[in-house]
Amino acid sequence: MKKVLLACSSGMSTSLLVTKMQQHAASIGDEAKIWAVGQDQVGKEMEEADVILIGPQMRFLLDKLKAQTSKPVEVIDMMAYGTANGKAAYEQAIKLMG
Repeated sequence: MKKVLLACSSGMSTSLLVTKMQQHAASIGDEAKIWAVGQDQVGKEMEEADVILIGPQMRFLLDKLKAQTSKPVEVIDMMAYGTANGKAAYEQAIKLMG
């Protein structure tokens, strides 16, 4: 099972993207756990994830989060985030997992 953690300021703005990503994963037969948290929770949740994607508004935390884990951490593609493109965001996560 692929585990993708999304983080944004409050965990609310990524909730639609989580749903779209889950729908895409299911449509291609992937078993995936995708969830969102606020920036205050990401440190507690990151070790459970295979990859961490953060909202563009949290770009300033990227280096700090990368220093806290060996897991891949990246900013969600701005276009995918802005349009809630679950397919693009899911593919970004899969690519980061290697």
